[in-house]
Amino acid sequence: MTRKPNLAVVGATGAVGTVMLGILSAREDVWGEIRLIASPRSAGRRLTVRGEEVEVVALSEEAFDGIDIAMFDVPDEVSAQWAPIAAAKGVVAVDNSGAFRMDEDVPLVVPEVNAAAARLRPRGIIANPNCTTLTMMCGLAALHSEYGLRELVVASYQAASGAGQSGVDALRDQIEQVAGTGVGEQTGDLRAVIADNGPFPTPLVLNAIPWAGSLGEGGWSSEELKVRNESRKILGLPDLKVSATCVRIPVITTHALAVHAVFEREVSQEHAQEILRDAPGVVLYDDPAAGEFPTPNDVVGTDPTWVGRVRRSLDDPSALDLFLCGDNLRKGAALNTAQIAELVAAEFTA
Repeated sequence: MTRKPNLAVVGATGAVGTVMLGILSAREDVWGEIRLIASPRSAGRRLTVRGEEVEVVALSEEAFDGIDIAMFDVPDEVSAQWAPIAAAKGVVAVDNSGAFRMDEDVPLVVPEVNAAAARLRPRGIIANPNCTTLTMMCGLAALHSEYGLRELVVASYQAASGAGQSGVDALRDQIEQVAGTGVGEQTGDLRAVIADNGPFPTPLVLNAIPWAGSLGEGGWSSEELKVRNESRKILGLPDLKVSATCVRIPVITTHALAVHAVFEREVSQEHAQEILRDAPGVVLYDDPAAGEFPTPNDVVGTDPTWVGRVRRSLDDPSALDLFLCGDNLRKGAALNTAQIAELVAAEFTA
């Protein structure tokens, strides 16, 4: 006998959790109960999902009683503690943090790319990739299937919301602080005006910061290492050469990436555009003569990855250059997590 599985959203009151509730309300309803879980300080709040108000309960072991699948939209340390607790109770944990992504016993899943991997979960946990990696995966996977990907050089332009709600709040505050001051017009010193950088190492407004994440080995940031390591795991290419530079820009939501991709075979611009046009989860928006190419302003609030500026390299017939944008709170986080959970939900009706 089949039934609709019960779902928990852990971190329901956070930035990604809020987007998640909207996504759950808009997508096909495959769920029985949807239980909203958050920290004790948020318990008792009432949030709307599927057109109904649901009371938020505090995160605890008992909160997972009767739950089949739990989506975790919480910091790494919270997922590291609580996802195994949920899994021990028979719950399939779909985790949006970085706690388990590189665990050999935890699949790292993009449903348009490697959906079958979601069934192989010895720890009862499935990981959702980093939002920067996710922005390029659907498009690159489609090109890889045709040409064989060999090397990536990536420059990311990441939105403030990638640093959480504190990043959004800091950018908005900084915009207000510089408005009408003339700072930045020529040589104005932002540091003299901005009282608080928030989670950023220097003011973000009217600026670009070549840093995202924490310091890793050899001067690489954690965000740059995620692009490398996660791309290898998702695509099943352990020897893929990847070099990434992650930059934070003063955009609220939507990450952008400039990608130089080298393949095993010669490529053509027209064929690559055809592949991307037909790829699931991708919108090709590529007519520079008409001023058509993706920008964060075009893409925010939408689900697909948008791809444009597709060009064959001037110096290498086996390389493509392209520009991609994706809403980091939707496909980059909440939507992909929901899609993974739906893959597991389908097992209940198979």
